[in-house]
Amino acid sequence: MSPWNRWDLHPSVITGLALLGGLYVYLGGLKSPRRQVASFCGALVVLFLALNGPLHNLSDTYLFSAHMAQHLVLTLVFPPLLLYGTPAHVIRSLLRPRWVMAIARVVTRPLAAATIFTAPIVIWHVPALYEAALRHHNLHIAQHLVFLTTAVIMWWPVLSPVPELPRAQHLVQMLYLFLLGIPMSVTGALITLSDSVLYPFYATAPRVGGLSPLDDQQIGGLLMWVLGGLMLWIVMSVVWFRYSVWDERTDAETKVPEEAYDVRR
Repeated sequence: MSPWNRWDLHPSVITGLALLGGLYVYLGGLKSPRRQVASFCGALVVLFLALNGPLHNLSDTYLFSAHMAQHLVLTLVFPPLLLYGTPAHVIRSLLRPRWVMAIARVVTRPLAAATIFTAPIVIWHVPALYEAALRHHNLHIAQHLVFLTTAVIMWWPVLSPVPELPRAQHLVQMLYLFLLGIPMSVTGALITLSDSVLYPFYATAPRVGGLSPLDDQQIGGLLMWVLGGLMLWIVMSVVWFRYSVWDERTDAETKVPEEAYDVRR
């Protein structure tokens, strides 16, 4: 078997990154402020590193914990960078068809967005489905696409680039993020506290770093349980500080000002 630390490039990932970057350029994304362009480029780099090379090899063949780390990157790191880096005029071009806007108005509301994100996260970690994704490459690609899409929707109430699909009020954002962490933490805790290996694929995988299959599973569960929750708490803290500042300006309970969306007049 090839070593896990080799650098393999996967055509499906490279094609997807090229299409995403090309669409950004075509719709005028490069005319955005430098910080937004840098954030978008950072999102592409994160996606490239998560789905190619050592992390991808470890997650696909060797370690459940690496797979959990990969999923955290795909759902909690890539989407915020993407949304922050995508300016309003690019989003508006994508929302121009009426049916797209109609769907977006429904799915980006906090309750809908939380459900759309949480359900796949919980369902895909059912052992039979998780195992199927590991053994069937096309299904694994579909799993990652679902995680990416639903995670972007999940982050929308916090980082919406357009006032037409507004961010939630600050206190709602904090409650939203807190509640989002509960299903993730419960799922991670159940994986961590299991006294048997839940995913046979990793029970027979080559060992890396001397980790037993059960130790590897417990580390993966802890990543989801503790690190995933910690990342959401960090974002909640940022939202709280923003709320505190805006409260002094007496506009904390109003809509997010258009300046936050970089709307050009």
